[in-house]
Amino acid sequence: MERRRFVTGVAGSLLAAPHLTWAQQAGKPARVGILALTTFTPVPLAVDHFRARLRELGYVDGQTVLFEYRAAEGKVERLPELARELVDAKVNVIYTAAAPAALAAKQATNAIPVVFAGIPDPEGAGLVASLARPGGNVTGVAFEATPEQAAKQLELLKGLAPSVTRVGIFGAPGLQASLQRHQPIVESARAKLGLDFIRAEVPSVADLDRAFDTLARARVDAFWLIAPAAFQGRRQIADYALKNRLPAIAPYREFADAGGLVSFGASFADTHRRAATYVDKILKGAKPADLPVEQPTKFELVINLKTAKALGLTIPPSLLARADQVIE
Repeated sequence: MERRRFVTGVAGSLLAAPHLTWAQQAGKPARVGILALTTFTPVPLAVDHFRARLRELGYVDGQTVLFEYRAAEGKVERLPELARELVDAKVNVIYTAAAPAALAAKQATNAIPVVFAGIPDPEGAGLVASLARPGGNVTGVAFEATPEQAAKQLELLKGLAPSVTRVGIFGAPGLQASLQRHQPIVESARAKLGLDFIRAEVPSVADLDRAFDTLARARVDAFWLIAPAAFQGRRQIADYALKNRLPAIAPYREFADAGGLVSFGASFADTHRRAATYVDKILKGAKPADLPVEQPTKFELVINLKTAKALGLTIPPSLLARADQVIE
């Protein structure tokens, strides 16, 4: 199949200001490369948030910045070639929202800045030397459910559905390191909340049906979403959970928007908007090595009251009052 290649003229006018020396000296549009693993959600949504923030920062489509977009259509092996295309296109910075794409960009160049967003463990993935001192040409915004957030998610799930005892985890092979860090939380939840856990691997959305079968055979009575593919398949999971009367929780609000019971975690939108702020800083002269990898700072609790009622659950008024949004 012919590679889908998107080269979209977009971008950003840098507002006239004395400190915008890069734009003034260059006298020509900057080029922002976007390297995507896939064109399926959540990547397009991430790019939308990224571009929206650039517009808010004063960037105007087609005047001072152009986007060079490359997507691998889910084929990791194509990322190195696409990364080299962006290098050959002489982009000024590369933005990416997936660890394999960020690694491909890093391997393709040690000169062009690379800004990532939404990557769970950038240090463990080999993208940066450390979060505080990235070194090299790569930096960005991490997106990881910390052990504390994970513990809170499980407490919320048990509080909303006290009868839950067996929780099905939607995991993925690439999250092994993250899950190991969460293991003490899982063990604590077993002892403190009386929860047992059954894991189903979900490398891609195509594996969801098999995961449903695995968890159904294990007779789980709740879902805990972790795998990236669960984001893309969030509506499918929410529908299955509702049909089978299973309360479910995820770390991103888009799950509750899709019909899931509850979500608590870092803001997906904020993560990619902050990546745009880093790109803005780099285009104005900042060096990636001097920009520490940011951790999530904005967290959201979203409760789908409609789903709760359908599941026969009563949400405590105190919890409703704490929610950032209640979907009715």
